Amino acid sequence: MNFRRGRSREELEINLIPLIDVLLVILIFLMVTTTYSKTAGLDITLPSADASASEQKDREINVLITARGDILVNREQVAAGNADALATAIATAAAGKQEPVVIISSDKDARLQSSIDVMQAAQKAGIAGVSFATQSDAAPGR
Repeated sequence: MNFRRGRSREELEINLIPLIDVLLVILIFLMVTTTYSKTAGLDITLPSADASASEQKDREINVLITARGDILVNREQVAAGNADALATAIATAAAGKQEPVVIISSDKDARLQSSIDVMQAAQKAGIAGVSFATQSDAAPGR
């Protein structure tokens, strides 16, 4: 039985224009309220070098920094975190050497602060030459 004689059925349709308007308003709201942050850093990969070995071993002071933060001056351990003891150890190792150079061999996982502490201790000891040891990535035949 059809009780609605004379009335024709309207086709259902979805009006997309209000939906698009609402999505645009949400998109504009998100763009305005989003904070964009710039990172103050550089993408760098450290350390590797292709330099030849130095022949002047007599004026070198080797400082080793382990991943745990231990510091060794010419293979003798120095109290970590004690800048005065580190400066004294470097000054003792530099005694009698002309223009000594501090060579810092730091583990790649060591904290940067340890290297900075060694550089400051070398400055306190009156040594101007500071260098970093790197591992060569070159092939053995090269």
